[in-house]
Amino acid sequence: MADLFADDPAPPRMDNTSREDAPLADRLRPRILAEIIGQDHLTGAQGAIGRMVAAGRLSSMILWGPPGTGKTSIARLLADEVGMRFVSISAVFSGVADLKKAFTEADKLAGAGQRTLLFVDEIHRFNRAQQDGFLPFVERGTVTLVGATTENPSFALNAALLSRAQVLILERLNHSALEALLARAEELEGALPLTEDARTALIASADGDGRFLLGQAETLYNAKITEPLDPAALGAFLQRRLAVYDKDRDGHYNLISALHKSLRGSDPQAALYYMARMLTAGEEPLYVLRRLVRFASEDIGLADPQALTQCLAAKQAYEFLGSPEGEVAIVQACLYCATAPKSNAAYNAQKSSFKAAKETGSLMPPANILNAPTKLMKDIGYGEGYSYDHNAEDGFSGDNYWPEGMEPQDFYSPVERGFERKVKERMEWWAKRRAELQGQ
Repeated sequence: MADLFADDPAPPRMDNTSREDAPLADRLRPRILAEIIGQDHLTGAQGAIGRMVAAGRLSSMILWGPPGTGKTSIARLLADEVGMRFVSISAVFSGVADLKKAFTEADKLAGAGQRTLLFVDEIHRFNRAQQDGFLPFVERGTVTLVGATTENPSFALNAALLSRAQVLILERLNHSALEALLARAEELEGALPLTEDARTALIASADGDGRFLLGQAETLYNAKITEPLDPAALGAFLQRRLAVYDKDRDGHYNLISALHKSLRGSDPQAALYYMARMLTAGEEPLYVLRRLVRFASEDIGLADPQALTQCLAAKQAYEFLGSPEGEVAIVQACLYCATAPKSNAAYNAQKSSFKAAKETGSLMPPANILNAPTKLMKDIGYGEGYSYDHNAEDGFSGDNYWPEGMEPQDFYSPVERGFERKVKERMEWWAKRRAELQGQ
C-alpha cells in the first residue's frame, strides 16, 4: 500500500493502476502533489518540494517521518511532476545487485537525456558501505536520490550521504489531516457505520498514521455493519494501534530525553506521562529505573540525599514484585525525583575533579597525611606533623591536604536548595575557620 494524501478534501481520484478490488489505501493514492495530505509545509508553493517542482529541478533528498505520512507517494509524484523516470527499491528486499542494475540502467538512459529518480525505501537499513555506494552516482547526477526513513538520519545515515542530500521532515498527520483522509474514503465507499464519538475515537487510534487509518476503515466496510458503532463497540471490534516505539532507536531516545528534562524541570505530571509512554510501549522497566538512579545523582545529589535511596528502593521493590504490581514503585521514585529540590553540584564536581586529576598526573599528597607502616617511611617524614582532627577544637584541624605545587580547588559548590543549604553553611564555616588557623 502506498503512503498518502492531501490537505483539503477533494473528489477521490481512482489511480489508473489500481484495481477495483485493490486495498482502499491503494485506490485512494493521490495522483498529483496537491492531493498530498498534511505535508503542505513541504509540498505547498512555499515549501521546499513545491519550490523544486516549480523550478523543474530536483535535488537529492531524504524524507524523514513516521509511518503512513506520505513518503512513498511524494517520491512517486515528484518524478511525475518533473518528467523523470521513477525507479523504486526497498532496502529491506534489495541488495547490491539491485543497486548496480539500477545505476547501470540510469547511466544508459542519462546518455539519451532521460533523468532517473531513484526512490530508496527504508534507506537506513542499508549498511554504511552500501550507503557509500550511492555517492558517485549522486555526485555525477546519474540519479536523483530520494530516500525514505522513519529513523533519525543523523544516526542512521552516513555523513557523506547526508552532505549530498537535503533532509526534509514529514509531520505526523494531525486530527484534521486524518479527518480529511477519512472523508475521501467515505466519498468513495459511503459513510462509515460510526457515531460521531466513535469516528473521533477511530481517528485517535491511528496515532498519526494515515495508512493505518484507511486499513481500519476498510475493515469496517468489509464487515457490512448495519448499525452505527459507539466508541465502546468500536473498541471491541478493532484493536487500537500500538504507539510507535523502537527500544533501540530514535523514539526511545526522544522519550527518555523528555522524561529526564521533565524531571529536571520539576514537572511531575509531564514526567509521569513520558514514563507511562515508555512503559506502556514495552520499554524494559529496569532501564527506566537505571535512568532514575542516574537522575537522582546527576540532578538532585545532596539537595535531597534520599532521592538516590528512593530510586534504589524502587528497583528492589520492582525486582521483588515484578509487573504490574512493582510498577507503582517506579511511579513513586519518578514522583520523588520530580518533586525533590534540584542540584547538579555533585555532577559538576565529578566533571571538574576528574579533569583536574587527569591534568595533574601523579602529584604526591603532602607527607604529613601519608601513613608510615615501615621504619623507612617514618624516617623520610611520612605522617610527621599530622593533626588528628578529633583532637582539635571543634573537631577541625584546618590542615592543608593538597599536593605541593597545587593550589586548593573548588570542585563542589552546593546550592541554596534542600539539604545542600546546610552543607553549604558547613563548608563556609570550615573555609573561614581554615583561614583563621592557617593565618596563625
